[in-house]
Amino acid sequence: MLDLRRIRTEPEAVRAALDRRGPGTSEVVDQILALDAEQRRLTAERDEVRSQVKSLSKQVGRLRGQGQADAAEAKMAESRALGEREKVLAGEADRLGDDIRGLLLTVPNTPSDDAPDGAGEADNVVLRTEGYDPGAYGDHQRVPHWDIGDELGLFEFTRATKISGSMFIMYRGWGARLLRAMVQLSLDRNADAYDEVRPPTLVLTETMVSTGHLPKFADEAYHVERDDLWAIPTAEVPLTSLHRDEILDAGQLPLRYMAHTSCFRREAGAAGKDTRGLLRTHEFDKVELLAVAGDAAQAVACQQDVLARSEGLLRDLGLAYRVVDLCTGDLGNSAARTWDIEAYAPGVDQWLEVSSVSWFTDYQARRANIRFRPQPEIGPDGTPSKPKGTAVAHTVNGSAMGWPRTVAAYLETHRRQDGTVAIVDVLRPYLGGADAITPR
Repeated sequence: MLDLRRIRTEPEAVRAALDRRGPGTSEVVDQILALDAEQRRLTAERDEVRSQVKSLSKQVGRLRGQGQADAAEAKMAESRALGEREKVLAGEADRLGDDIRGLLLTVPNTPSDDAPDGAGEADNVVLRTEGYDPGAYGDHQRVPHWDIGDELGLFEFTRATKISGSMFIMYRGWGARLLRAMVQLSLDRNADAYDEVRPPTLVLTETMVSTGHLPKFADEAYHVERDDLWAIPTAEVPLTSLHRDEILDAGQLPLRYMAHTSCFRREAGAAGKDTRGLLRTHEFDKVELLAVAGDAAQAVACQQDVLARSEGLLRDLGLAYRVVDLCTGDLGNSAARTWDIEAYAPGVDQWLEVSSVSWFTDYQARRANIRFRPQPEIGPDGTPSKPKGTAVAHTVNGSAMGWPRTVAAYLETHRRQDGTVAIVDVLRPYLGGADAITPR
């Protein structure tokens, strides 16, 4: 969430930044400022009353020492009345504090200065396109992946629906092996710098709040109400909370993690969108990369690293792709800047989002209370100074990759004229050395 002190000291700058997301986004700032002013007034009054209570306590002691019992009892009565007033003021201040936090949890992050302005998806900026030649695809590649899956026995859509309902998928045979191979390839490729974690799939409400998925996206998430647990929509959620309520040393940063998990999303807003095959599902596999950084410069370097790794994976899989800079009107609530990677799927003739690489500034870390101690400065005499205080960390994450759509783009791109699907070199070691996916 945003820093309340920033809202208090730079209200116009915060309003202007929020309104880049869309007109009216900043209206909540005035509510927060009004509540904050009232809370500070009550807190000041509480502190004044508390000071009076302490003063009266000292007077009571002196009066008793002087044998003035009646005067001491009168002061005690006055002190008790002020004590009750202090409790009332403290309760009102705490209530306002809760109201302010509740509002802050609904306020989106301020966009990076480098994020392009725009109202929505149509205003996103394509930064570059790699490996795409629209005239290079043959008719055999213009077959949608669900038909390829039927021909080669890769999926069981009907049985998945029978078991779990619509928009769930089941991989079989070569389909399951291909998915597993891609996941392992991604984990192996990133093991040089990212520590692998297998986090829980169900998490606490506080864990979802820490990334900004709650309260904003409650309708998109699966909630196990009996236990008040949530099925993760992405491994970003548990990975961000690895260091919740911790103070890290700056010398440790950045910390980098990766995780392969199932992810769960209701896709409540999918009405009217293409949900056939692997394009939009309630459950899907994903490899996530996450970094906890110390400042903006370090975080942006981490974001660039995640982007480069994801691009490298798509190149090695032989897929055409493009990198899209999301405009302010299309940014996720928690993100300050996001680069989407979209793979081209010739069978459906669509650019499919397979990775989203985001820098969240200190927005998520402030919600999760992840802080760090700055490194000591070395004085002229070579003596290190003790760092003062702590700072809020920055977080970065990105997919490497979201697999259903990557699988779809792969099958359509590498389908051969005889109906089989070529296995690229980087996947062969994970598939027993085979060079093609053939019918079962």
